[in-house]
Amino acid sequence: MQQPSRNNQEIQLLNGAALAYVGDAVYELAVRQHVIHAGKTQANQLHRAAIHYVSAIKQAQVMRAWLQEDGLLTSEEIQIYKRGRNHKANTKAKNASIGDYRQATGFEALIGWLALTGQDQRAQTLIQHAIEDLDQEEE
Repeated sequence: MQQPSRNNQEIQLLNGAALAYVGDAVYELAVRQHVIHAGKTQANQLHRAAIHYVSAIKQAQVMRAWLQEDGLLTSEEIQIYKRGRNHKANTKAKNASIGDYRQATGFEALIGWLALTGQDQRAQTLIQHAIEDLDQEEE
């Protein structure tokens, strides 16, 4: 990923929705690459496989697990997650509760913040952790 054009101080001021906007794209791309590498090739297969990872319900589930796992997230990462989670949204996910939707927004905000601050390796580590957790659930 290219270095951010904004400085870190400006990024720290972004609201949760702006961070989640970027995080959604970063996470979606990683998931699409994962399902392609898993051997899915037909569009409907790809879409169904991706939904397993990107739905608000699944992102909220991952986030809850991360918050319970001691030492996985730094205090700063938890603070960014909470900024995304607590941001007043004007929309709601079609198939998720408001609680799950907010937790998913926090998840995406965290991923977006990591990407925007140039912490690409950390973002990829957490994304891989999420994908592995959800893959284990399928087994």
